[in-house]
Amino acid sequence: MKAIRAKYNPAHHAFAVFTALATLVVITAGALVTSNDAGLSVPDWPTSFGYLVKIPHFVGGVRYEWSHRMVAGTLLTLTLAIACWTLLVESRKWLRWLAIAAFCTVILQAILGGLTVLLLQPPWVSTAHATVAQTFFCLAVCIALFTGQKWIEEPPRVEFDTRRPSLLMLTLLSIFVLYVQLILGGMFRHHGMSWWPHVLNAVIVSFVLAWTAIRAISVYSNIEAVRRTAILLISLLIVQLCLGFTAFFTRVAWGQGAVQPELPMVASTVAHVAVGALLLATTVVLSIQVWRHVPVAFEERVSEAQQHNASVA
Repeated sequence: MKAIRAKYNPAHHAFAVFTALATLVVITAGALVTSNDAGLSVPDWPTSFGYLVKIPHFVGGVRYEWSHRMVAGTLLTLTLAIACWTLLVESRKWLRWLAIAAFCTVILQAILGGLTVLLLQPPWVSTAHATVAQTFFCLAVCIALFTGQKWIEEPPRVEFDTRRPSLLMLTLLSIFVLYVQLILGGMFRHHGMSWWPHVLNAVIVSFVLAWTAIRAISVYSNIEAVRRTAILLISLLIVQLCLGFTAFFTRVAWGQGAVQPELPMVASTVAHVAVGALLLATTVVLSIQVWRHVPVAFEERVSEAQQHNASVA
């Protein structure tokens, strides 16, 4: 039975990109809530001061918390739309399931957001809320990637990876240490843990991500999809480290005695969270591109390639 080839749909792809960008806006809005200590400024959920859509008086942290809820609600609508659109036009079954998974993830995210309010912000719930948010961002970015013209129309440029550890293994390890960092950072930001495990793991994250990016750039620079993503990864890592140092000094070293969050503290922390989300998503994309273009070379694959080259010669 002949496989049905996917067709590039520019409108579908553009909407998927828009949804991914909207997700980053929601993550940034959530970081503004936490950085301004505005988490319980609106004390009820799913209503806001007893209303579903009425705009309250923007007093104190209400502007941040209520705005975050509104953009999050908009994102839920966008996710439902992209999921339905994908189910209607997409021939790839696995991508239809990915769209369904994305919608289920954003529902889970909304529930966790409500629980942070109803349970008065326990650190583990708030951290889960942040972790699921960035997981959904990765799913949204993946949908945008898989609906893109290059992914659909350009054949992969396969080059087997004979090194150990493989580049694919390094990318998966990078994703793992980033998730550990995300959890440790969430627990620290929500007052459930000291700062030092987060800082200590940042050293591990920096080493693993730098190793992964340098391997990809130095060995597979001829594969554009891998090279460009790896360059973006190392660039975001440098920016994230700078923001991490700035956020640490403004919030921990200099801002411990502050009566309320000051602008340098808020700006550096929000930027740190946003770039962290971009860093995780970029690492996931790199892992996918490596899986596609640089598969692990098992012995049987190498022997088959050698036989093929000999027959061609």
